[in-house]
Amino acid sequence: MELEFIRWLNNRIAAHPGARLGIGDDAALLEWADRGDCVVTSDLLMDGAHFRLEAGDPPKRIGHKALAVNLSDLAAMASRPVAAFVSLALPRNGGLPLAQDLVEGMLPLAEQFQVAIAGGDTNIWGGPLVISVTAVGMATEHGVLRRDGGRPGDWLLVTGALGGSLLGRHLDVEPRVAEALVLNDQFEIHACLDISDGLALDLSRLASASGCGAILEAAAIPVSDAARQLAQRGDGRSSPLDHALSDGEDFELLFSVAPDVGQKILAAQPLAVPIRHIGELTDEPQLWLRREDATLEPLAARGFEHQ
Repeated sequence: MELEFIRWLNNRIAAHPGARLGIGDDAALLEWADRGDCVVTSDLLMDGAHFRLEAGDPPKRIGHKALAVNLSDLAAMASRPVAAFVSLALPRNGGLPLAQDLVEGMLPLAEQFQVAIAGGDTNIWGGPLVISVTAVGMATEHGVLRRDGGRPGDWLLVTGALGGSLLGRHLDVEPRVAEALVLNDQFEIHACLDISDGLALDLSRLASASGCGAILEAAAIPVSDAARQLAQRGDGRSSPLDHALSDGEDFELLFSVAPDVGQKILAAQPLAVPIRHIGELTDEPQLWLRREDATLEPLAARGFEHQ
């Protein structure tokens, strides 16, 4: 199966200017000289945890997600994607068509962001589908964004709307690559990450890395329609705001800036997706949620955590 899959890949995937040597040798050869810092990220996705084949999740959408979550990590650092390496642990039955559909799901996204699918590995086993993607990017002349540069008094800004990803957006991930590059090019961003595990949990990571705490404004947090739908379907214990704070797999950008820069960003709205001011970093290492009546309550760093 592996040799047939490699032959199919060589026929299906076009040559890429960034890959001097791609699929078929022991390693890929990337054109890299004098292009700045190399940024590398890797994600492992497993059937039953990140997608569910038996529940009917389409393999092409699963493939899209597997590449997209890696590109979202590159976006968090405002790096320009270059190449991806895809490794598959395939179930014994139906491995070849499944592998082909996974790659077919990746190719539109790879073309959109000019990413070379430059190699990887395949194995067959008795377990469920496992996908590992390693993505390589390069820093621009503005450098990379990190999560440890936040400062007390910084405004916290977020792209898009949050919560309810399980209604479909967890598969149809839209990595904010272009958006991050625009922000890093036009404004001084102090800290940034992508919201993969939930706003509250990922905010705690950004704040901790920056040596800060944070206050979120409950009324300012952009709640998605899907979060409202999930709250209506639930048992009443989770509000739409709860979903926006902790559902995860939003893959929006959370970033901090000086207040004057935040005002410029909000006035300009330079992206196709809206940007909102949702809080600020503080000098005390504690997370707080300010309700609409101005009362403060501790904010638990809730979200998806790998067990």
